[in-house]
Amino acid sequence: MRRLWRWILVAFVWRAAREEEPGEERPPRIVPDGAPSPRAELVVVALLGLAALSAVAFIAVYAFDRIPDQTQYLGIALGCAFGFLAAALIVAAHHLVVTEELEEEYGRPHPGEADRVARVVTESGGRLRRRRLLAGAAGVATTAIGLAAIVPAASLGPIYNLGRFTRTPWRRGRRLVDQNGRPIRAAEIHPAELFTAYPEHADPEQLGAPVVLVKLEPDQLHLPPGRKGWAADGIVAYSKICTHAGCAIGLYRTPLFPPVDKPPGLVCPCHYSTFDPETGGTVVYGPAGRALPQLPLTIDGSGNLRAAGNFSGPVGPSWWGVRNRRVSS
Repeated sequence: MRRLWRWILVAFVWRAAREEEPGEERPPRIVPDGAPSPRAELVVVALLGLAALSAVAFIAVYAFDRIPDQTQYLGIALGCAFGFLAAALIVAAHHLVVTEELEEEYGRPHPGEADRVARVVTESGGRLRRRRLLAGAAGVATTAIGLAAIVPAASLGPIYNLGRFTRTPWRRGRRLVDQNGRPIRAAEIHPAELFTAYPEHADPEQLGAPVVLVKLEPDQLHLPPGRKGWAADGIVAYSKICTHAGCAIGLYRTPLFPPVDKPPGLVCPCHYSTFDPETGGTVVYGPAGRALPQLPLTIDGSGNLRAAGNFSGPVGPSWWGVRNRRVSS
């Protein structure tokens, strides 16, 4: 550990050491002189380069989240980065830094001790011949590892590729089907019941795929301006993905005693965000920050429910940069 610490001192302090004046007699060395080791220097540079490449590999694996077994590859890349860095420091400590252990009692500080420490640091690096190459390799490795440590902060919210939060499989004319792929008829949707539907011939696991269906009386509907005709025979469709944290809307609250009870509500059971289906999915309770996106509906000649367009807004949690974008098919 003492050798490692001395190497760190060499890296950060040797430029701050006092330079000798021209013509000044060189004082006797404190640290014994050591023979250069060009091969060890190249080994250290190679290990630092491998550490930098491993850190870059970590960033690449993190960025391409479709790689199978991504977590295992992330662990391997980060472990190799720190392993190569540790190996480089060990080789440098053993072969490039002159060391000497002296057993002395602690005494009182003397005015010249600071200059003595600076000389020890400078002389300990006397074996180094490729200082610029070593410093450059160390800078590249530490920068790459530092970036690898910062990059995972992107998981706190989307920074790039926001298009996946605005693209949905819905488009005008696409039929609504159940989990078995069977088309859903409008006559099958009954009041006080919650139905889940998916776009026909689309990936049901896609963020913008699932919707919830509820049927209301026409006089109950007070949809926002511009959504006239979005409800087909009183049936309204909203994204099943809660706009708070991306949980699934799984409950439908209906009043038992309409004159005194609360109006119907779509409820997220995770954090209890509640949305009003009568007014366009607006938030009436809970931590959600915006309304559920609504999907316009129509009924075809066979009585099946079809989408009449895309959602009224982006699907999913309201992270920065999501709520102010438009959806696309």
